[in-house]
Amino acid sequence: MTGGERAVGRAAGAGPLLLGVRHHGPGSARAVRAALEEARPRVVLIEGPPEADALIPLAADEEMRPPVALLAHAVDEPGRSAFWPLAEFSPEWVAIRWALEHDVPARFIDLPATHTLAWGRQEDEAGAEGESPLDAETADSEGDSGSDHCPCPGDLRIDPLGVLAEAAGYDDPERWWEDVVEHRGVGKGDALAPFTVLEEAMGALRETYGSGGHDRDLVREAYMRIQVRAAQREFEGGVAVVCGAWHVPALRRKTTVAADKALLKGLPKVKTDMTWVPWTHRRLSRISGYGAGIDSPGWYGHLFSAPDRPVERWMTKVAGLLRAEDRLVSSAHVIEAVRLAETLAAMRGRPLPGLSETTDAVRAVMCEGSDVPLALVQDRLIVGDVLGEVPASAPAVPLQRDLARLQRRLRLKPEALERELELDLRKETDAARSRLLHRLRLLGVAWGEPAASRGSTGTFRETWRLRWEPELSVRVAEAGVWGTTVLSAATAKAEADAVAARGLADVTALAERCLLAELPDALPTVMRILADRAALDSDVGQLAQALPALVRSLRYGDVRGTDTGALGEVAAGLAERIFVGLPPACAALDADGAEEMRRHVDAVHGAVGLLGDAPAAGQGHLRARWQSVLRVLCGRDTVPGVIRGRAVRLLLDDGELAQDEAARLMGLVLSPGTPPADAAAWIEGFVGGGSGGGMLLVHDERLLGLVDAWLTGVPAEAFTDVLPLLRRTFSAYEPGVRRTLGELVRRGPGAGSGVAGTGSGIPGFAAELDTGRADAVLPVVRLLLGLDEGEEHIGNDLVGVTG
Repeated sequence: MTGGERAVGRAAGAGPLLLGVRHHGPGSARAVRAALEEARPRVVLIEGPPEADALIPLAADEEMRPPVALLAHAVDEPGRSAFWPLAEFSPEWVAIRWALEHDVPARFIDLPATHTLAWGRQEDEAGAEGESPLDAETADSEGDSGSDHCPCPGDLRIDPLGVLAEAAGYDDPERWWEDVVEHRGVGKGDALAPFTVLEEAMGALRETYGSGGHDRDLVREAYMRIQVRAAQREFEGGVAVVCGAWHVPALRRKTTVAADKALLKGLPKVKTDMTWVPWTHRRLSRISGYGAGIDSPGWYGHLFSAPDRPVERWMTKVAGLLRAEDRLVSSAHVIEAVRLAETLAAMRGRPLPGLSETTDAVRAVMCEGSDVPLALVQDRLIVGDVLGEVPASAPAVPLQRDLARLQRRLRLKPEALERELELDLRKETDAARSRLLHRLRLLGVAWGEPAASRGSTGTFRETWRLRWEPELSVRVAEAGVWGTTVLSAATAKAEADAVAARGLADVTALAERCLLAELPDALPTVMRILADRAALDSDVGQLAQALPALVRSLRYGDVRGTDTGALGEVAAGLAERIFVGLPPACAALDADGAEEMRRHVDAVHGAVGLLGDAPAAGQGHLRARWQSVLRVLCGRDTVPGVIRGRAVRLLLDDGELAQDEAARLMGLVLSPGTPPADAAAWIEGFVGGGSGGGMLLVHDERLLGLVDAWLTGVPAEAFTDVLPLLRRTFSAYEPGVRRTLGELVRRGPGAGSGVAGTGSGIPGFAAELDTGRADAVLPVVRLLLGLDEGEEHIGNDLVGVTG
C-alpha cells in the first residue's frame, strides 16, 4: 500500500487526513487542491481562529479578491489586534474555496483569538517586546521565522526548512523548497505523496528538537487535537486537516483528552471581534516586517497562476514592465533571457529555473548588468503591489462603513501603490477629499500624508501622498470608539485631545487641524481651551510657538468658507502678550537660548505680517506695535547680539529702517569696543539663518565693507573663538553667492564697480539718483506687469523704488 493509499484510508475512518503545508506556498496550494480532489473528505479543518467560522462563506463572494486577511481585535482595545493573511496561492485559501465549491463544511481549528490576543496583553504588561502573537504563531507553524538552525535540543527556535535544506546540501532554504515542492508538477504520481514525505521529515525533526522552542505550540496543538477528535465523531471519519507541516506529527500523536484539556486550563481571555480586511503582496513579504512572510509573493503568485511555461510567461511580464519604463526590450531579449535561465538551472543542478536563475538572466540580458532596473523588477513584480478587496457585506464597525461610503462617493479608492493627489480646494469634490483626509489624520488613520505642492504655493491647493496599508483597518477599528461616522469621531477626538493637550502650542496646532478638517462643532471647545491656556501661560516662548499656527489658520477661512472671527481675536490677544513679554524674555540668554529666541522672533514676525492684514483680527495697529518692539530689541545691550542683529534686519527688510541707519548700527556693533564673539553673533543674526543675507551683502557693498573691515581687524587670539559662528553664517549661502562675495572681497568692496562713492567715503552707493539707469528698466517692468505704454505712473513708482 502506498503512502497516498494509507492517507486515504485514514480519511475514510482510520484517522484524519493530515495535509502539512507551508503557508503562502503555491506548491503546497496545488498539492492541497489535488489531495482534496482525490480524498473527497466530508469536512475540511483549517489552521486558523475558530471565531472566523461564520466568515468562511464570504470567501465565495464575487467581490472577495485575495490577498485578504482575517482581522481579530479586542473589543475593549481595538488597537490590540492580530492578522491571519491569505493569498490566492495560500493552501488555506485553496482549501476554503474547495470546500465552498463542493458544499463541504470548512472550519478553523487553531487556538481561538480570544486567547491569542490575551497572551499579547500579558506580554505587554510584563514589558516584553518583539513580535505580535500572530507573527509568532504563523512563523512557528510555517517554520519560516528566519531563525538559524538550532544545533541541539532545548535551544530556542529552529527553522525546520533551514534544517531540511542543510541536510539536503542546500545553503538556501528557499531554493531547496522550490526544487522539492514548487517545481514538482501536480499529477506526477501520488497527489498525497508530498504530504507523507513532509510528515516523515517533520516527525524526525520533532523527535530531535521537541517543540523547537515554541512552547505555545504545545497549547495550540492540544486545542487542534480536541477539534479534530470532535470532527471525527461528528462526521464518522472523512476528516481532512490543512495545517502547518510542523504541527502534523503533534496532531498524529496519541494523547488523552484529559491531558489536552489540562494544557488549556486557565488560559487568559479577551472579548474579540473578527472580520475580513484587504491585504497586500507587499505585506506578505519579509521586508515589510511580517515575521512569517515570504521573500517573493509576486513570484509565488505567478507560479500558482501560470498554467504552463512559467519561465517564458514571467520573462514576458518583466519585458512589459521594463518597456513601460521606456527601456528597450525586444522579443529577442525575452528569448535569450529564457535560454540563459534554463542554462543556469542546468549548470546548478536544478530541475527547473527558479527565482535566482530568472533574476540573474533578467539582470544580464534585459538590464545589461545594472541593478537599477532590476530593483524595479524586484519591487513591482517579485514583491508586487497587489491589494485585495473585501465585499461590503463583510462585518465592519460603523466607522469603517461610513469611511467606505465616503471613499466611493469621493472616488478615492484605497491603493497599495503610493500615488500623489493634487487637490484644488475651490472645487467642491476636492475640498471634500481634503476634509476626509484631514479628519482621518486627526483620528490617527494616516492614509494620506501632506506633501509640498510643486505647481503653486496658494492656500487653495493641497498635495497628498496616498498609500493604503492593511494596518489602517486596525486604526479605523480603534477610532470607532469615538463615533460611528468620520465626522462625529473626528469631532469627539479633537475635543478630547484639546482637554488632554499639555502645552499651548499643542492646542493651537489642534485648532489649525480642526479648521483644516472643518469640524465646526469641535472648534468652540478647542477655542475656549485655547483662550484659557493663553490667558494663563506666561512663557513667551510658548506663546511665540502658538501664534504662527493660529495665524496660518486665519488664511483657511478664505478658501474653505470657515468662520475664523473668534480665532482672529485670540490671535490678536496672543500677539499683544508677546509684544509685552518679549523684550524682558530676551535679556540674559545663553547662546542656545538666544538662538531659540531668534527663531521665535522670526516666526512672530511672519505671523504678524499676516495677522496685521487679516480682517478677522480687527487689529490694524499690530504691525506698528511689532515694529516698535523690534526697535526696542535693536537698542538694548542686554539683548544677545544674534537677536539684535535679526531685529535690525527685519526692520530693514520692511522699509522701517533706513539703510544709513542700518549701516550706523552695524558700524557701532563692529567697533573695537564690542567683544568679537558678540559682534559675530550680531552678524549671524543680521545676514545668517537662511534669510537671504548673502544677497544683501552682494547688493549692498557698504555693509559688506563694514563686515570685511571688522573681520580683518579681529585680534588673532579672538579669531578662533568667532570662527565657528562665522562659518555657520556664511556656509548657509548658496555656492554662487559665496563665490560672488569672495570676488568682491578680493578686489575690495566698491572697487571697479563704476559707481561713485558717497560723501562719507563708503563705496557702493551713488551720491544722487541715476534717473537714466532707472528709465532703462521701465520697458521690461511694463512687459512683466502687462501694462500699456500710456500708464506713466509706473515710472514714478519705479523711480521711487530704485532711489
